[in-house]
Amino acid sequence: MKTTLSHRIYTSVTQFPENWEDLAVDNIFLTKEYLEILEKSAPVNMTCHFIGIFNNSELVGIAVSQFLDLNQLDSFGDRDKCIKSSIRKIVFKNFCSHVLLLGNNMLTGQNAWAFSTKIDVKILQNEVLNAMETLKEQYKASGKKVHISSLKDFETEEIETFHPAMKKDYFQFSTQPNMVFTILENWKTEQDYIAALSKKYRDQYKRARKKADGIEKRKLGLQEIIALEEEIYNLYYHVAQNAPFNTFFLAKNHFRVFKEILKDKFLFYGYFIDNKLIGFNTLIKNGTAMDTYFLGYDDSIQKEKMLYLNMLYDMIAYSINKGFKEIVFARTALEIKSSVGAKPIEVYGFIKHESKLIDKCTQTIFNYLEPKTDWQERNPFK
Repeated sequence: MKTTLSHRIYTSVTQFPENWEDLAVDNIFLTKEYLEILEKSAPVNMTCHFIGIFNNSELVGIAVSQFLDLNQLDSFGDRDKCIKSSIRKIVFKNFCSHVLLLGNNMLTGQNAWAFSTKIDVKILQNEVLNAMETLKEQYKASGKKVHISSLKDFETEEIETFHPAMKKDYFQFSTQPNMVFTILENWKTEQDYIAALSKKYRDQYKRARKKADGIEKRKLGLQEIIALEEEIYNLYYHVAQNAPFNTFFLAKNHFRVFKEILKDKFLFYGYFIDNKLIGFNTLIKNGTAMDTYFLGYDDSIQKEKMLYLNMLYDMIAYSINKGFKEIVFARTALEIKSSVGAKPIEVYGFIKHESKLIDKCTQTIFNYLEPKTDWQERNPFK
């Protein structure tokens, strides 16, 4: 039968074709369950679209797209008080405020699409690009012109399969790497991990654990998350606000909705001193991988108790005990994640400005405005 591709764009998981899950089987972030969370609790400045690619009437590809309206943000993150940061805000507000993204801006890694193996991947990618053009036209008709189109986050071997149009029309960039922790097969308990550390990093582990005396860690259920929603959001917002750059802030009900829908696949750990919540972290079970998600903490206690480092050790211990093969620690805090054993994996994005004049300067502008991170990779193992 002749290949005749078409696309459909959905705004709700209730509209999905029945066999959507067949293509999402290897990635929880493309499943109906997770996409329902985006539908019900996306950041206020984000609109999510879900794309189905069809060969005649057969579903052969699925993809996720997000429209970001940066004009709705009061702040892009306030950590860096400098002229470059101020210029970045002005540029984004005036020339880059409407961003159409293929992928998921709330995650690190290739969560943009999944395809059937029946059809050449380049042909399917081209139809996804056609769907992006459809979305641009829809936004233009509604009075919101897309300024920037972007795709994220792809590893080197994935880029080798890209349709030529992507490499030709988009500027390829790389920012912070994805920090991934590999769990060795012979590690069955946390003690196996500790035994593999060199003396310097075993001492770091012992020091962090000693500092955490007096902190109670608890796995929270839905009702506890709901009861602590205000405190949780304040801790999250403090961390997000102090990031070097943000394009969204989570909705206050985000963690509640996550727990309601994903249930035991979503883990929420609270850290308490005298029954007061002073920090939290979240994890998502994604097949054999454990994905770290958002966290929050009281900064003064974090430093005193080495809370963030203890959270990393807790994530490692849980993942080893439960038989996971890797932990996706994502971006940010690269050096401390490296110090517990995570390794950097370069991921690349693609970007183009819809103004041809500005697009010619994209590389220069991007290199100037993108926050640079200087860090030293560590090797904590013997």
